Amino acid sequence: MDATFVGIDVSKDRLDVAVVPSGELFVVGRDEAGLERLVARLGPLGAESIALEATGGFETVVAAALGAAGLPVVVVNPAAVRSFARALGQRAKTDPIDARVIARFAAATRPEVRPLPDEATARLAELVGRRRQIIAMMVAERQRQKRFTEPRLLRSIARLLEALQRELSEVERQIGEDVRASPAWREKEALLVSVPGVGPVIARTLIAELPELGTLDRREIAALAGLAPWTRQSGQWKGRSFIGGGRAPVRAALHMGAVTASRHNPVLSAFHARKIAEGKPPMVALTAVARRLLTILNAIARSRTPWRHAEA
Repeated sequence: MDATFVGIDVSKDRLDVAVVPSGELFVVGRDEAGLERLVARLGPLGAESIALEATGGFETVVAAALGAAGLPVVVVNPAAVRSFARALGQRAKTDPIDARVIARFAAATRPEVRPLPDEATARLAELVGRRRQIIAMMVAERQRQKRFTEPRLLRSIARLLEALQRELSEVERQIGEDVRASPAWREKEALLVSVPGVGPVIARTLIAELPELGTLDRREIAALAGLAPWTRQSGQWKGRSFIGGGRAPVRAALHMGAVTASRHNPVLSAFHARKIAEGKPPMVALTAVARRLLTILNAIARSRTPWRHAEA
């Protein structure tokens, strides 16, 4: 008997659902009653996976409801689904068609179903994301501050920067409180910051955005963070490898840690120097440091043993 896969196209007010290979299509509201009907209809199907795209947050409550019901929900990359649709020659785009494409994508790629973050982890991820947004706004205002000369505009920017700094301090206080309130997070943060080059911001980003840290092997965790290189080769031709995909906030945090570690971490500094001596471009060498740093952090989280130079 063929396995069953479900695709859900999520919009603000409704959920279009497609089931393959049966071809069933139905629509429910994206509200409490609609989610109850969705769980009731999907539960008896015994689907191998229920896929929905990441849609700027609209998918969160849907994934949470399905996960809480014990259903195998997986959130997939919209760009990958669009590429899959183009490969199928599917140019028409409606909500039911999108749901069917997502279901076929799940059937073709068999994405791994991972446990969803619990409520506390999801809250921490939102706080870390909000911190990132505030910093981006502050950077934008400081760029404007350099360009403007009108005193009234400069005073406006100064007031806004002051307000944003207050908000940043408050969000950081809440992040600190949440981490300190959890013995498991406190222990994990202490383990991660024991590595030279990793501070509380990077550690808390990893706790919130990469809860799988310490549970996967080094290749799987690198792929999840978007630090696994893609090989490009055809016949005798071999192109440069690239990284991408994965969780962009995690990758950005690890690159920030790699910059510091390549200067102040004795093991990773030597590793970085070796890559440069091999003729690697600076950014390629730094990416290699970020990947090695993630491997070390993954091993530390798994073994629950702090950093030691000799063992590293």
